[in-house]
Amino acid sequence: MPSRLSARPSRPTPPGQRRASIALAAWLLVAAGLSALGPAHPVNADAGRPANPSGSPLASLPLGAVAAHEDEDSDDQDDSEEPGDSEDSDASPAPSASAAPTESAAPTESAAPTESPSPTDSAAPSAPPTESAAPTASATPSASPTATASTGPIAGWPGIGHAYVIVFENKEATSILGSSSAPYLNSLAKAHGVATNYTGIAHPSQPNYIGMVAGSALGVGDNRNHDLDAPNLFDQIEKAGKTWRVAAENAPPNCGTQARSSGGPDGSGEYARKHEPAISFTSISTNPQRCANITDLSHFDPNAANFSFIVPNMCNSMHDCSVKTGDDWLKGFLPKVLDSAAFKQDGVIFLTFDEGDSGAGGGGKVATIVISHAGKPAFSSATAYNHYSLLRTIEDMWGMPCLQKACSEKPLREFFQ
Repeated sequence: MPSRLSARPSRPTPPGQRRASIALAAWLLVAAGLSALGPAHPVNADAGRPANPSGSPLASLPLGAVAAHEDEDSDDQDDSEEPGDSEDSDASPAPSASAAPTESAAPTESAAPTESPSPTDSAAPSAPPTESAAPTASATPSASPTATASTGPIAGWPGIGHAYVIVFENKEATSILGSSSAPYLNSLAKAHGVATNYTGIAHPSQPNYIGMVAGSALGVGDNRNHDLDAPNLFDQIEKAGKTWRVAAENAPPNCGTQARSSGGPDGSGEYARKHEPAISFTSISTNPQRCANITDLSHFDPNAANFSFIVPNMCNSMHDCSVKTGDDWLKGFLPKVLDSAAFKQDGVIFLTFDEGDSGAGGGGKVATIVISHAGKPAFSSATAYNHYSLLRTIEDMWGMPCLQKACSEKPLREFFQ
C-alpha cells in the first residue's frame, strides 16, 4: 500500500515566497559583508532608525517588509561604503575608522622629532658648560687685587706691584758714581741698573720734588711753603685702585704743614717740608684720611702700600752731611725693603738725587739706580732721562695716564727685562 506521505504531491513554491527568499539571501550576503567590517558599520545608518543591538540586519524588520526595503537597503549599503557623505557620519564610528589616515597620529607622532625634547634634552650635555662657568665663578682669585699685590703686568712691562722711590740731596753724579765715599751705592750700581745721563729739572730742591709727582714744577721756583691744587701721582695711584705712603724721616705727626720739624720717634734729625711733596697738595693736606698716609720713618712698612716715597732727613740725605753719612744710612735702611715680601714678590726701587751742582738738564746730572728682580743685572745706560722720565715710568708701569711734561719723556723701560 503506497505511503500517504509519498503520495502527497509537492506544492510549487509561490512566486512571492521565492522573491522573499531571494531577498533574504541577498540581505544575508550584505549582512555577512557588513559583519566583516565589524560593529563600526551598522546596517541601519538611517537618521531616524536606532542601531540594531543584536547585530542581525533583519532583526528589526518584519519578514514581509524585506522585499519592500530592498532598494532602500542598497542605498544604505552605498552610504556605508562612503561614510563621509552620511549625515550621521559624525555620530558613527565608521568615519573615525576610515579617517584613520587623516587623523592618524603618525604624522603628528612623526612630529616627535620636532616636539621631541631630544634637542632640548640634548641640551643636557650643553648644561655642563653652564656648570663649567665655575671657572668664571673662580673670580675669587681676582679679589686679590684688593691687597697691595700686583694686578698683573701692563702690556710691554713686567708685573711690578710695589715701587719705592728714595731721594737724596744735592750731589752731582760724579760725587757718587766711582766715589770711595759711597761704597754701598756703587755696589748697587754695579749689580743692578744705573742711568749715567739722568738729570734734575731745576734748582733749587723743591721744584724737583714737585716735578717728580706732578709732571711740572707748577710755577714753584723756590723752597718756601706752597699749597698747590693740581693733579698728582698720588691721585693717579688712588684712581688706579692702588695705595701709597710717604715716609719722611722726622716728619711732624697729624698732617703737620710746618716748614721744619725735628726729633720725634725717628730720633735726632731734621725734616724739611720742601723735600716732601705730598704735603704741598691741598687735596692731601686738607684731607685727614689721605694725609694720614704721610708718616715719619719709624712707621714705614715696605709691605703696606703699592707706592712708597721715602725721604731721609737733612743729614742722612747728604744735604747737610757727607756722602759717607748718606751711604751708611742707606746700607742700614735698604735691607728692610730688599728683604720684604712685597719687594721680593714684584718690587722695584728707584734711588735718585733731587739735583746736582751743575746746570745740566736744568738741575744737574745725578746718579739714578734701578733695583728689581725684573730688572736687567749689571746694566748701564747713557740715555738722557730726568725726573719726568721717572714719573712716566711709574705711570706707564701701572697703566696710568701721563701728567704734563711727563708725557713728552720716555720711561726707563730699558732697565727691565
